[in-house]
Amino acid sequence: MKPFFLAILVIGFVFTTSFNTTFTDVYICKGPYSKKYHYDKDCRGLSNCSTSIYKVTLSDAKQMGRTLCGHED
Repeated sequence: MKPFFLAILVIGFVFTTSFNTTFTDVYICKGPYSKKYHYDKDCRGLSNCSTSIYKVTLSDAKQMGRTLCGHED
């Protein structure tokens, strides 16, 4: 019974972690030099954005090679 409970716990953790990563919305600028993503649409790192600010999933932002803005550590 103990291994079964442990397996369910691990599966739940893995599912929760991947679910949050896939569906968390972040904000990006699509300017030519933009390389970061932001959890807050009003982040000061987005203040110099030369285009519109776009809402995308965290997973998509990471696939684009974006990393977290230094102002949001």
